[in-house]
Amino acid sequence: QVQLVESGGGLAQPGGSLRLSCAASRSIFSANVMGWYRQAPGKERELVAVFTSGGGTSYADSVKGRFTISRNYAQNTVYLQMNRVRSEDTAVYYCNGLWTDFRGRHEYWGQGTQVTVSS
Repeated sequence: QVQLVESGGGLAQPGGSLRLSCAASRSIFSANVMGWYRQAPGKERELVAVFTSGGGTSYADSVKGRFTISRNYAQNTVYLQMNRVRSEDTAVYYCNGLWTDFRGRHEYWGQGTQVTVSS
C-alpha cells in the first residue's frame, strides 16, 4: 500500500500563489504517472497537471501558464506551484500516483487538501 500525503492547501487571494506538496511512501521514480487532480463542489474530479508515462507533462487548459508541476526524486515528492490563482481554482486538490508491476496496475490517491481562493 502506498501513501500519498498532500500539504500546502489553504486560503489565497485572487492573483496570489500557493504551493502544494505530495509526499509518497514509495519511490516516485518508478511511478508510471503522478500528478494532481481537483474536485470543486458539485463538479466531477478533473485533471490539473500530471507527469505522463512518456516523461512529459500535461496540464488542464484552465491552468496552463499559471500552474507548474515539479518533482523531487530524492524526497519522493511532487509539487504543484499555483500562481495567479482565481476563484474558480477553489477545490479539493488530490495527489494521484500510478505504479505497475508484474502483479498489475496500482493506483493511489491522497486524502486531499482544500484550496480556497477568495478576497
